[in-house]
Amino acid sequence: MKCTLIYWIDDGWYIGRLKEIPGIATQGETLEELKENIEEAYRMMMEESTGFPQADIETVEIPLDVA
Repeated sequence: MKCTLIYWIDDGWYIGRLKEIPGIATQGETLEELKENIEEAYRMMMEESTGFPQADIETVEIPLDVA
């Protein structure tokens, strides 16, 4: 799987998130560390999401008033 890393530098730190998965964000002192951290954050999210018993999961659509 390929994702797009969106990043910027803030106060000397590389801050980034995945464009395709907005819930995954992290930081690093270097761009290389940011890349490693974002991969780890993705792996952790995937491990956590597979821990739910799939048969018990339900969904419902809700209206959001975001004016």
